[in-house]
Amino acid sequence: MRKHIASLRREEDENEINLTPMLDVVFIMLIFFIVTATFIRETGLDVQRPDENENIPVIQEDGAIFIIIDNNDDIWVDGQVVDDRAVRAHIERLHAENAERPVVIQVEPFSTTRRLVGVMDASQQADVYNISIVKGGG
Repeated sequence: MRKHIASLRREEDENEINLTPMLDVVFIMLIFFIVTATFIRETGLDVQRPDENENIPVIQEDGAIFIIIDNNDDIWVDGQVVDDRAVRAHIERLHAENAERPVVIQVEPFSTTRRLVGVMDASQQADVYNISIVKGGG
């Protein structure tokens, strides 16, 4: 009987799975993938912003489509208030008159970025890609 119990214990010891070599292989593979991985550098827009204290006078360029986004997020296109859904149509109409006209967007300090991005998107949808953004004084 004792021999039988001893042989069972020996069989249990022999049936254990040693995980140490498997963990070594996994760590070596992890190190290999970390070392050989290539990191992709995303390209973005190069934005050159003026200094906060620098006041640049806004000069209306002759023939430009001049858009103002005021502190209340109202959009003014060539001197008249325009609904945000009609900005693209106004830009398309003005651009059709003269295809060389750039878009100049004057942004007041308390206007939202969302409104600015909306006007820029409307300009690009109207096939105008010459867009300048200036900081308003008020």
